[in-house]
Amino acid sequence: MKRREVLAFLGGAALLPLPAVAQTAPAAMRRLGVLSVTAADDAIGQMRATILVDALATLGWKDQDNLRIDWRSGGGDRALIARQAGELLALNPDILLAIGTPSVEELRKRAAATPIVFAVVTDPVGQGFVKALSHPGGNITGFTDYDGPMAGKWLEMLTQITPKVSRIAVVYNPSTAPFAGLMLPAIEQAARSLGVSVDPVPVHDAASIAALAARKGEGLLVLPDFFTLANRARLQAAVAEARIPAVYWSRTFVDEGGLMSYSTDSAEQVRRAAAYIDRILKGARPADLPVQNPTKFELAINLRTARTLGVTIPPAMLAIADEVIE
Repeated sequence: MKRREVLAFLGGAALLPLPAVAQTAPAAMRRLGVLSVTAADDAIGQMRATILVDALATLGWKDQDNLRIDWRSGGGDRALIARQAGELLALNPDILLAIGTPSVEELRKRAAATPIVFAVVTDPVGQGFVKALSHPGGNITGFTDYDGPMAGKWLEMLTQITPKVSRIAVVYNPSTAPFAGLMLPAIEQAARSLGVSVDPVPVHDAASIAALAARKGEGLLVLPDFFTLANRARLQAAVAEARIPAVYWSRTFVDEGGLMSYSTDSAEQVRRAAAYIDRILKGARPADLPVQNPTKFELAINLRTARTLGVTIPPAMLAIADEVIE
């Protein structure tokens, strides 16, 4: 813009009523703190971060323009997640995004009033994060991934393959998947109707994961848990050594060699969370925004792994699969 044009603009602005001038002033920088249970260098975490930034930009929130985003990643380490929750609160954010149950637990301990939006969280009512899905009733709301009955669906998938498994190990880390206690009764109920037995198998470090290799002749059900996701290479190595069929909660396992998964789209949950962040930054209250359940589930099957294990997947299951890896 030429100097003469600049002077003309400033002169015109001086004649405007004060409210009109105020409307042209730049918006104040807002601050979003993001706490994820995945590692900072994990491909899944990086993909979710990209989706979040893009979704917020579409809604008018540009990183380092009118929104400062502070990122923290826990890598499935509960102690680290706790420390990073404290770091985020010390930055005095306007709003927080918690990805995964441990992130919600640690942030809510420290943020009684700061709005928290969550994503990829199982049974937030049962865990006490919100009073009800339709009316959260506090400073927390967000998007769920699974509930108790879903565990019965995973169990059923393992009973449909040939040869049929009669005993199934249920794998989870109690410190990063505290909701497992809410899912196990549904699993045991489904097991009775399906005629199989289940064995809860907590894992918490590399040694306990490696011990899964000794569970030959069984099936494996891996519950939603960011510890198992962060340690998926070790987990799948143990499963491959045991040569047992396994069903997972995330398609990532199947893409990397796991047998099958029935999962929600966690990336879509992060994208939808951006809309809630936008609404809250514009004045909405978390208590008035209902918690939303997933809208889509995907069945993925790795036939290469099935052949390696000598497992036959029934044609009816293959027919309804969203993705079949040949």
